[in-house]
Amino acid sequence: MSNNAKPIALQSELDKTVSSFENLLTPIEEAPEEVQAEQAETSPEEVVEEVMEAEEVVEVEAEAEMEAEVEDDFEEGEEIEQSLEEQTEVEEELQPQAYTVKVDGVEQEVTLAELQNGYSRQQDYTRKTQELSQQRKSIEEQQAELAKKDAVYAQLLPQLEASLNGELENEPDWAALYESDPIGYVREKDVWEDKRKKLDAAKAENQRLQDEAMQKQQEQIQKFVEYGNQQLTEKIPHWSDAEKSQKEKAAITNYAIKDLGFTAQEINQVIDYRVLLGLRDGMLYRKQVAASKKKPTQKAASRVARPGTSNKPKTMTAAKKAQMKLAKSGKVQDAAKVFEQFI
Repeated sequence: MSNNAKPIALQSELDKTVSSFENLLTPIEEAPEEVQAEQAETSPEEVVEEVMEAEEVVEVEAEAEMEAEVEDDFEEGEEIEQSLEEQTEVEEELQPQAYTVKVDGVEQEVTLAELQNGYSRQQDYTRKTQELSQQRKSIEEQQAELAKKDAVYAQLLPQLEASLNGELENEPDWAALYESDPIGYVREKDVWEDKRKKLDAAKAENQRLQDEAMQKQQEQIQKFVEYGNQQLTEKIPHWSDAEKSQKEKAAITNYAIKDLGFTAQEINQVIDYRVLLGLRDGMLYRKQVAASKKKPTQKAASRVARPGTSNKPKTMTAAKKAQMKLAKSGKVQDAAKVFEQFI
């Protein structure tokens, strides 16, 4: 409702008063007698007073209506605010509760749904891992069983070959057999040829097994050599440089041949990295001993032992003794003892 709206009754009263005021301004001679009499009875001051009273009444009513509307708006605003607060509380209640968990040492907040999903994924991962482990175990068992059968087969095959060779060692006189017993000749000839075919098949299978065994051995040797190269690079970091590695390996080979008595073929057959490490240590130790002999010896001043200390010489390790003995003698036997210490 508009703030300037007026009640119908008050509007009529005001219109009536205004009309009376307008009649006062109309010339008396033009008005009817009754109207003139009425106007004569009402003075202008009374008319003005009536107009002002009517306006005051209208203003009071308008203020009352305005206050009522303001109160209504205020109550409506309070209701809206209360509704928003209730909605916010409901939304807060509907928000999922957070839980603190530690992942890789870092605390994180997750919801119950996330926890359930994570648990489900973990269970699925565990189940699949167990299945893979069982499958791997089954495959390994099958491979072990096949390996046993192959081993038995590889042992029986040479025996079969030897047995067939024995049976085919003395070949019959086919011409004489044909003359004496043509039917027996055909029978014996078929048996003989069958045995010969079996012997050829046994020889071929035996050769195949030997080739496979040789190939597996070469693969194992190659893996061991690769592992040894990795160990050498870790223990001797500057060997990662191919030029430095090749130069020092050539020096080790020269030391082993000239000083220790190895042949070039024996050195080339060395695939154990530990032997190479032992040869290198022996070479470096001999160089150190030779360098120390070239330096002029100086008598060291006798030191006064501190209280609580011992003047006893430190015991030498077996490996050190073996290296010193090898450096002095240069014998193959002493080199072998050095290798034993490393192995």
